[in-house]
Amino acid sequence: MSTLCLQSGGNYHSFCLQSRPMNSSTTPIPRAQHTAGGPRELLRRHKRSWVWNQFFVLEEYTGEEPLYVGKLHSDVDKGDGKVKYVLSGEGSTSIFTIDENTGDIHATKRLDREEQAYYTLQAQAVDRLTNIPVEPRSEFVVKVQDINDNEPKFLDGPYMAGVPEMSALGTTVVQVAATDADDPTYGNSARVVYSIISGQPYFSVDPKTGVIRTALPNMDREVKDQYVLVIQAKDMVGQMGGLSGTTSVTVTLTDVNDNPPRFSQNYQYMVLESLPVASVVARVKALDNDIGPNAEMEYRIMEDGPGVFNITTDEDTQEGVIILQKPLDFETKNSFNLRIEATNRNIDPAFVHLGSFSDTTSVKVTVEDVNEPPVFSTQLSKMVVSEDARVGISIGRVSAHDPDSSNSAIRYSIDRNTDLERFFNVDALSGVISTAKPLDREVNSVHNLTILAMESHDPTQVGKGFAVITVLDINDNPPVFAIEYETLLCENAAPGQVIQTISAVDKDEPPSGHRFYFALPPSVAGNSNFTLRDNKDNTASIVTKRGGFRRREQVLYRLPVLIVDSGSPALSSTNTLSVSVCDCDSDGVAQSCGAVAYTLPAGLSTGALVAILGCIITLLVMVLLIVSMRRRKKEPLILEEERDVRENIVRYDDEGGGEEDTEAFDMVALRNLNVIRDPKVRRDVTPDTPTFFPYPRSSSSLPVYKTLPANVVFREFIWDRLKDADVDPSAPPYDSLQTYAFEGNGSVAESLSSLESLSTDSEQNYDYLSNWGPRFKKLADLYGDGKSVFS
Repeated sequence: MSTLCLQSGGNYHSFCLQSRPMNSSTTPIPRAQHTAGGPRELLRRHKRSWVWNQFFVLEEYTGEEPLYVGKLHSDVDKGDGKVKYVLSGEGSTSIFTIDENTGDIHATKRLDREEQAYYTLQAQAVDRLTNIPVEPRSEFVVKVQDINDNEPKFLDGPYMAGVPEMSALGTTVVQVAATDADDPTYGNSARVVYSIISGQPYFSVDPKTGVIRTALPNMDREVKDQYVLVIQAKDMVGQMGGLSGTTSVTVTLTDVNDNPPRFSQNYQYMVLESLPVASVVARVKALDNDIGPNAEMEYRIMEDGPGVFNITTDEDTQEGVIILQKPLDFETKNSFNLRIEATNRNIDPAFVHLGSFSDTTSVKVTVEDVNEPPVFSTQLSKMVVSEDARVGISIGRVSAHDPDSSNSAIRYSIDRNTDLERFFNVDALSGVISTAKPLDREVNSVHNLTILAMESHDPTQVGKGFAVITVLDINDNPPVFAIEYETLLCENAAPGQVIQTISAVDKDEPPSGHRFYFALPPSVAGNSNFTLRDNKDNTASIVTKRGGFRRREQVLYRLPVLIVDSGSPALSSTNTLSVSVCDCDSDGVAQSCGAVAYTLPAGLSTGALVAILGCIITLLVMVLLIVSMRRRKKEPLILEEERDVRENIVRYDDEGGGEEDTEAFDMVALRNLNVIRDPKVRRDVTPDTPTFFPYPRSSSSLPVYKTLPANVVFREFIWDRLKDADVDPSAPPYDSLQTYAFEGNGSVAESLSSLESLSTDSEQNYDYLSNWGPRFKKLADLYGDGKSVFS
């Protein structure tokens, strides 16, 4: 039997293990030994193994020598050095060391319980020579004994908290918590108490729980809205020598609606009467010491403004925005005295006892006069006129006035962009609208005119009115065929057969609708081929009177039809219906229409046919020969073409000889403007076809230029020449240059030349030419006083 003992250096206790060498079933025998020579107790326990008690090592040891932990000793060790002690486990080489001869265990480093609270080690005694264990391996625990070396810490700090203003005493704000890394099971190193260092007398803290509460009632955010508290946590239950830590708590008083809105002033504004509707007139604002939703306000107009003005809230600035709802008129009302009320939108019932949460102010709006354009008494005037109204007849009147106090006279005009054809005129002074041209309802039944009204004293002030003129219809258009009919008549048509149904149209629009009457003119009413039947529904049927129509006899019949409308007075027209005779099949479908080729008489011999054919061939050959000869000689087919081209060559580099140059144009025809001209003859080409001059041939219709004003003679003459060229179908597709030696009658602005100046040579002084240098010496000698500086 042997005993392995571990003596703790810290508690002066030793624990021994008795065993047989190399026998794991040895029963451990613990024993306690006092180093001071006290009695040694031997306890026998009948167990298979031994559980070692933990040993304590003081943390944060600051001595210079290694810290003695304990001693390992075996009864087998006789002190002769044959036994070697071995230590293994956590930190056995880095932290804990053992003297293999004596078994003394030391800690070579400072231990920190907060890093590792205990270490598990194994102790063994072995033979030094053979390394054979002489004692079984035993395990023990070295526990690091705590000291108060850690102050309390607020891991969640610093804190931010809020509490409503005007809160009652003792209202909970926030709870703080501090942690201490020391051992909470050993002593008071980790027992923390809380105290408030800064923040009194407004707040307090519970020493045990760390709950912060209000210490004063009715704290006002508008006076002070934020407090910074300093909270301390101290261990050792707050006793002397304990460690402490602090944190800050920022407490913000949140707003409640405890302040009503208040206006600080009355307002005055001036606006122009021309201010457009929906424009901002003014802005007012009631002051509210609250913030956020508690400062939101609603505004309303109480007096003298509803209807003309409206007020809304600007959500960003909480201002009352006054907006114009109706146009202002200085002449009607030039000032408004508004009463504006502001009320909190979100009222807290808990503070209603403080008073009314609304306030009022006055806003005076003064309207300034501006020069306004004329205003029509009726913006839209509706008028009617008959399309047969004579030119110059009055059809209606528009009226406008100056809305300003000056009441300026008005002049009227028509915006010609709405009357391009100038069908109407308006009297500038009276505003009476009259016709200026004949009207045609079928061309334009409604005219939309814009009437301009201008102040006489300020033409920039222009008002606009509108006139809708409806042209009334008269019966001035006769009825005609609805379409261009193509009537086919079969040769085998029977008498009484309807070959065509016709209808009519009329550009007029009578109020009661159209009613047409159809008949054959008296000249053809008794013909033996066709008759007409009026169907009384604005249609008529063409009916055959006989049968046996033959194309060889007549291929086309022209039947005049008389159509009469129901207007007052009634108008009629005669329309011709063409009826073509056709060869039809048994179903009445036309196969071929038109003339039938006649067959040759039976008595014509073959020789006659050959002679006729030979003549035709001979004529063709002669024509081809003539054409080929002309091409070979390169002669024009029309001799006049070459002369025409030569006469129309115009030289543009000819400066001209003035009034004496008569080669470019016949000057006699130009100077005698009233000479009778034949408009059919073009002077620059030789026409190949007859021209169609559209003007009357009588001399009375020609313009008499001598009767025209002197300043339009030449213009009218050139205009007539232009019309001659435009309507001449023989004109070439190119322009020709004509020279008209007509100087004109002069300008009303007279001459701008300095040669005709009122000043004379005697009045003009040219002495300054002497100062312009040698280049102007000659001029100075000619126009100066003869005393040249260069002589």
